[in-house]
Amino acid sequence: MDKNSSFLIIVTEGDNLKGVAFFSGGKDGLYALHLAEMRGIDVPYLLALKTTIGLSPHWENLKALKTLAEAMRKELLTFDMREGSDALAEFISALGVDYLIAGDVLLEDHLKWIELLSEKAGVKPLEPLWGKNTRELAEEMLKTGFEYAMIAVNKEKLGKEWLGYTFRSVDDLEFFLRKNPNIDPVGEFAEFHTVVLKCPLFEGSFGLDPLDVKEGETYWWMKFRLVRE
Repeated sequence: MDKNSSFLIIVTEGDNLKGVAFFSGGKDGLYALHLAEMRGIDVPYLLALKTTIGLSPHWENLKALKTLAEAMRKELLTFDMREGSDALAEFISALGVDYLIAGDVLLEDHLKWIELLSEKAGVKPLEPLWGKNTRELAEEMLKTGFEYAMIAVNKEKLGKEWLGYTFRSVDDLEFFLRKNPNIDPVGEFAEFHTVVLKCPLFEGSFGLDPLDVKEGETYWWMKFRLVRE
């Protein structure tokens, strides 16, 4: 597939197309989901992965992910990657969906994995963020009504004082980038991870209630709960 493609899908009325979206509670995946639904794809399922490549601050806050899924009236599914990619493909195939939706932007290796996984599952990959300029993408999210907070920061690139920093506007983004000019605007290279607090997908919005700050091998990360505002 052309790496410069944004995976544009032309959806016509009456297609009744369905998808499953990879879901971590973070901004990229949720914005990809939003764009898929704007194209007319029904996405009843969210899929959270328990990874085998180190601690995931998203998985460690699974209760918060359930809260967000409920706010979207979608079913949250989980899969343990210790079972392997082939088993994951079978799991996705059994859902009876047409598309696998993900929020990759620049990472070729992950894109190739999504393509291979989709082929094995008998579905089509949908990567609506692929190839976008990350500064423009961050601004686009914020202007669309997304608000998100950092829940993990790479210890080699950001101080733990940035945990909980919330992006509510382009001004917040500009301030962050002035202070951290070498960090990708959407954290595409794992500089930070986020949780979405407000977006067009949710019924209502949330506040971030920090419970604890922990140190992992790669990240400072936060245990938190989401509080309805």
